[in-house]
Amino acid sequence: MSKKKGFGKFLAGLGLGVGLGVLFAPKKGSETRKQLKQKLDEMLDKIKDIDKKEVKENIEKKIEEIKQELEDLDKEKALKLAKEKAKKLQEKSQELVEYAIEKGTPVLEKTAASIKEKTIEVTKEILKKLEETDKK
Repeated sequence: MSKKKGFGKFLAGLGLGVGLGVLFAPKKGSETRKQLKQKLDEMLDKIKDIDKKEVKENIEKKIEEIKQELEDLDKEKALKLAKEKAKKLQEKSQELVEYAIEKGTPVLEKTAASIKEKTIEVTKEILKKLEETDKK
């Protein structure tokens, strides 16, 4: 469906709503028809004053704004989730180090410590990239 047809349907719906409102008003038939004709004439005058290009541009602008907000929301959500996951990864690697210390195995302790350091390094890099992307 083209945008012109959609706009036309909107205006037709608006006119129908006005017409039904007037028809169901508690007045005599002749008064109601006269009032309906006045309302329809008013609506025609208003339609003539509408700048279709401006309406189209404003609608397109609002749609782009909504798209941008959705994209920003996704970035914010991704960054928040990444921070939460980074924290969990660091906690898990700390648990590994503590377990290795508890078991008193120097080889495991050293390996667990290097895993923890690498986990911290990797999560910091990922968060930095996400934050840089979020700023763009």
